[in-house]
Amino acid sequence: MSESRAAPARSPFTTWVLTDGKAGDELPCLAVAEALGLPAETRRVQPRKSFAWLMPWGPIDPAEAPGRQGSPIAPPYPDLLFASGRRSVPYLRAVKRLSRGRTFTVFLKDPRTGSRTADAIWVPAHDRLRGDNVLVTLTPPHRVSAARLAAARAHPDPRLAAVATPRVAVLVGGDSHHHRFTPTDIACFARDLAELARSGAGLMISVSRRTPVALREALVGLAAEHGAFLWDGSGDNPYVGMLALAEAVVVTADSFNMAGEATASGVPILVFEPSGRHPKLSAFNAALAERGIVHVFRGRLEGQAYEPLDTTPALARFVTERLALHRHSLGLPMPAPRAEI
Repeated sequence: MSESRAAPARSPFTTWVLTDGKAGDELPCLAVAEALGLPAETRRVQPRKSFAWLMPWGPIDPAEAPGRQGSPIAPPYPDLLFASGRRSVPYLRAVKRLSRGRTFTVFLKDPRTGSRTADAIWVPAHDRLRGDNVLVTLTPPHRVSAARLAAARAHPDPRLAAVATPRVAVLVGGDSHHHRFTPTDIACFARDLAELARSGAGLMISVSRRTPVALREALVGLAAEHGAFLWDGSGDNPYVGMLALAEAVVVTADSFNMAGEATASGVPILVFEPSGRHPKLSAFNAALAERGIVHVFRGRLEGQAYEPLDTTPALARFVTERLALHRHSLGLPMPAPRAEI
């Protein structure tokens, strides 16, 4: 009687998220992986300046080559690779080549090296890149899903539930390559927020790592004077809960992601723009304004509710379709059903 042989175990489907660690690049990649139901391993590139200057067109930093200790692209190579940010482009290309085409690559935002840089690419509408493998949407992918917002409304954070209504989420960024919060900007922003608080609105404030010290101190004083909630970094991050309970959102105009995430709430977005200008960000906000979503922040509530925007599921479907074709061409199965893609 011959022995029966068990079928060989199927190797687990693996996913990487590859960036240089910037939250604006890393979080959207994680959002899409999460929408696909796929656990992702985060890997970060840290090229030396002499090589970073040449990116995205140049090679990877040899110090981070696959054979070097601590390499961000050490094998075994993943089935699916998400990347974003110009410094990650050479590494994405290297993984594609070293995996002999087996790794399916996805790049978020314009890689600046053409539509054939990755198997699938997402770009915002204000970027010019187009192609049959390029998905174009108005807002960026994010982790503020409808399910998360519903859960936050069903079980509100006690710190936020105690805030007076109407509640207003205040999402504060900071200095960037294109924007700077001057002393005048800080004074104007604090004045307008104080006026909003005096009108009876309850403020729920969140700052970022980029928020300058002077602006942070002004917000601490504002919160103390008007009984606002200010997340100081302790305890659970209330970000999703803030958007879930807000009847309006005030956002500083120095980040695509903050405004994009705010559109998932379906409530008016009031934008404060510090000194400087980012042409693409201005175009983005103008497109949202045309839809009646974005309004200039003038220290008062404006605008009406709208159908929430979330392009993450559409991007997840786009990746799924192209990934399925890729896997089929290699004779490989799609991820297990738990991935729900």
